[in-house]
Amino acid sequence: MKFKFINNHRNEFSILRMCRILEVKRVSYYAWQRRPPSNRSIENVRLFLEIKTIHDKSDRIYGSPKIWKEMRKKGIGCSHRRVARLMKANNIRSKIQKKYRRKGNPVSEDEASLNILNRDFNPKERNKAWATDITYIPTRSGWAYSCVIIDLYSKGVVGYSASSTMNTELVLEALEMAIRRRRPGKGLIVHSDRGSQFGSIKFRGKLKSYGFIQSMSRRGNCWDNACMESFFHLLKSEKLNHYSFYNLEQVKWALFKYIDGFYNTIRIHSSLGYMTPAEFENKKVA
Repeated sequence: MKFKFINNHRNEFSILRMCRILEVKRVSYYAWQRRPPSNRSIENVRLFLEIKTIHDKSDRIYGSPKIWKEMRKKGIGCSHRRVARLMKANNIRSKIQKKYRRKGNPVSEDEASLNILNRDFNPKERNKAWATDITYIPTRSGWAYSCVIIDLYSKGVVGYSASSTMNTELVLEALEMAIRRRRPGKGLIVHSDRGSQFGSIKFRGKLKSYGFIQSMSRRGNCWDNACMESFFHLLKSEKLNHYSFYNLEQVKWALFKYIDGFYNTIRIHSSLGYMTPAEFENKKVA
């Protein structure tokens, strides 16, 4: 995915800079470019063209079940799962969208972690307390979801992810990026609301394996995670609200450009003495 992202935007931004930000080696990217397409990739292209033809012929009304049925009528052998996967990868979906509903139930009172952070949004050191949350972003191809993690010490974003599905993998991807970039020690507090993704066995297991401490907001109290509300307000008012996104790929690029290209390294914060998050951390370390 990272190599595809770099390849799609190599004419807009430096390959070296994108490789550094995405933490991949240039030699690996160039090796990926030279790799010949596999037989399955060639077959996927053929199937995609059939899918696109049927989708366009239906005036973009058909979803994966009906497109799969039409392909079977034509004698094209493939599974419904493969059709759905190719449609998702190429942002092809029915223009008849279901009304948005937040997915997943909140963690129950007896299963929720204690609010250990207790609104202490100004720790004295980095990697002592992180906050995280999920926001949703409308696109012409359907909803996109983003999970963001910030270090409360500098208010800098340490990990983020975006997906067309709001599930546990969304929050795990952001957490893994944050761990890879920061390498925090045991005892780190990771605070969130009571969303089912943060209460999942996989997410809690990941926190436990690194010796992190989970903290959750009280039920129905948005102020317990006000730091994330503030960040998402900035993200949307300064970047996302000014664009109409066609698909998930455009959302990912907007997040990359705002977070890594502006928020962490260029945008000054009055709460940090008009320094950027990067400057604030470097100054304290120095």
